[in-house]
Amino acid sequence: MAPIDGAEVAKHSTKESCWIVLDSNVYDVTSFLSQHPGGAAILIKQAGMDATNEFKKYHPLDYIKQLPPNSLKGTVDPNTFGKLRQPKPETDTPVSETDTEHSVPHVSLCVSTPDFEKAAKAVLPNKSWVYASASANAGLSLKGNLEDWTRISFRPRILRDVGSVDMRRSILGHSSKYPFYISPMGTMGALHPGAEPEMVRGGVRKGCHVVVSTASTKPNEEIMQSYIDAQQQINNASPSKLFFQYYMPVNRNKAIELIHRVKKAGYKGLWITVDTATLGKRTADRVLQAEEALAVGMAEQPTTDWEVGAENPDAPAMGGRSVDGFLTPHLNWQDLAWVKKEWGGPIVLKGVQCAEDAKLALEYGCQGILLSNHGGRQLQTAPSALMTLLEIRTYCPEVFGKMEIYLDGGLRDGSDVLKALCLGATAVGVGRPFLYALSAYGSKGVERCVDVLADELEIGMKLLGVTSLDQVRPEMVNAQRLLNEMWRPDALTARSRL
Repeated sequence: MAPIDGAEVAKHSTKESCWIVLDSNVYDVTSFLSQHPGGAAILIKQAGMDATNEFKKYHPLDYIKQLPPNSLKGTVDPNTFGKLRQPKPETDTPVSETDTEHSVPHVSLCVSTPDFEKAAKAVLPNKSWVYASASANAGLSLKGNLEDWTRISFRPRILRDVGSVDMRRSILGHSSKYPFYISPMGTMGALHPGAEPEMVRGGVRKGCHVVVSTASTKPNEEIMQSYIDAQQQINNASPSKLFFQYYMPVNRNKAIELIHRVKKAGYKGLWITVDTATLGKRTADRVLQAEEALAVGMAEQPTTDWEVGAENPDAPAMGGRSVDGFLTPHLNWQDLAWVKKEWGGPIVLKGVQCAEDAKLALEYGCQGILLSNHGGRQLQTAPSALMTLLEIRTYCPEVFGKMEIYLDGGLRDGSDVLKALCLGATAVGVGRPFLYALSAYGSKGVERCVDVLADELEIGMKLLGVTSLDQVRPEMVNAQRLLNEMWRPDALTARSRL
């Protein structure tokens, strides 16, 4: 088969005839436009071009196998690459890593987590920023996540010897230097070329545990290898461990296969996501999708439930849209029996949002629960993790001490971490601050973000009058006003059902 001239490829740049070049091969993706989970507009925008670099932000190259049969047209003539359509320059594309220091403050000037957000917004293209910052519907759940932490204050004790502070905590039996970990987040390749391996390297170097998402850009085996390599570089001196956040696909065989792969790779715990029976309505993402469709003459393209997402063959979403079969709406309590059998290790339920389910998780033998509303990206006006923690303290306090309780959502300061620990949390997950730090500064930003949170936590502990985390108690915070909100008629009804 003779090589295809780049000028010929460039002619096929419409929805009626759409060709793209991937790794020097030419593919006709016209029939795949309506099936592409990321939307047809994304493919049409790359039509007639070398789409390899853009493609690799979201998929490993073997994802090409998902294209319809006979999509491969041949190879592009290497002498005619210059005749391919060229991407239009975008004013909001991020600067290269070599130029980053001239466009954002030096990483040492990030002294609080909001500083990382400002830096990320300065360098990220609009599409990536929308993905990272978007929330469900009108954003009320995200707003609640952030604001609820301000509704609790401390009750400091004085005249305590606080010359030395110990911040260590154990997560599922694995010691950590800190009582916080890096939360699972998908599609990091759209925000930084190093993606999840770069995040892991930063976590390992600072001794911080990391939970890896099913929706990661890179395959979970590659991410684990980056962890192993990073540990070897420091003679395995870091206590950092990797855990895996699990989205269950519809097909039972695929679900089991993924569990076995994760187990074989060496992840230390399975964090099952239980709050995604469907994807929430990400309003900003939908606007972006509509704009992309209009730009390529696809105004009639139907909208779907979507988030900006998935980048490997196991991912449950792509470009924010659900991938059929990769996000089950049928997950139920009985499924935990076979999952536990196949996994054979500790299980955490990620996305618990009420006291009843916390108690059920204990009854079904889970080792932990993660109180979370998915960063405000799922249900409109879902409870913040803090409010769920208080509800559990009110209606089923017996859960504390019998399984580990984590929470995430809206934590932006080490003092927020300390408040959660006072109220009984085992540890907390921090997501967006680390994602923003990665976006702007790579693994150096991740390390800096750990330092910022640890510094704030140490200061908070000393000013509160404690030197180790086994000293923190609920009476060290003023939470009675929020606890009173638990005693509502509907809450009393809920209590009677427990």
